[in-house]
Amino acid sequence: MSKKGFIFDLDGVIVDTAKYHFLAWQRLAKTIGVDFSEVQNEQLKGVSRVRSLEKILAWGDKTLSKTEFERLMNLKNEDYLSHVNDMEDSEILPDVTKTLDFLIEKNQAIALGSASKNATPILEKVHLLDKFEVIVDGNDVSKAKPDPEVFLIGANLLKLKPEDCIVFEDSVAGVQAANTANMISIGIGEDDVLHEADYIFKDFTEMSQEFLEGLISGDKTKQITKNLPINN
Repeated sequence: MSKKGFIFDLDGVIVDTAKYHFLAWQRLAKTIGVDFSEVQNEQLKGVSRVRSLEKILAWGDKTLSKTEFERLMNLKNEDYLSHVNDMEDSEILPDVTKTLDFLIEKNQAIALGSASKNATPILEKVHLLDKFEVIVDGNDVSKAKPDPEVFLIGANLLKLKPEDCIVFEDSVAGVQAANTANMISIGIGEDDVLHEADYIFKDFTEMSQEFLEGLISGDKTKQITKNLPINN
């Protein structure tokens, strides 16, 4: 069986920390007189902390000094980490562990490719760290998604070509990064948001074993199969 690289985003793909980011950014935005919607929040998913705050400031037509900008970024991270510190296994999204275990059983290469600078402690909290051969996070990259840097570094560390890698993403920026990297992009979320992805699933419960085997083998006829539980 051929070996492929499976690269997972963290927030909104493995664990639902996306909700904590939204709450923290929303609270912070209100302190500077900016309000934004869940629809706008889609633009913050998979994006660096710096770029996220820049977007929020633009939505509210606000400007900040460099010192105040740094202070607010740190405040947001402290708020976010207060939620993360209480995380446990129950916050792993449905069938993620089953999917990881299936890929490990099939001797596939698994990496994390996340904008989060807190990726390693989060994976430790939910006891998934040992399932990843490679961790590439916000501490390792200089360019945020939709730049493909995070995924290209992941492929390089897995010693695989980009075209032999598959990316799981819940953000528009992440899907665009995967596409730019010439990797197969699998959107986890809503069709209308992630329509640029090669395949879209609401979550991993929709992803069949046959679909994953098709990704591994490159069999296009199997890759169109969905909506069957992975253990079928």
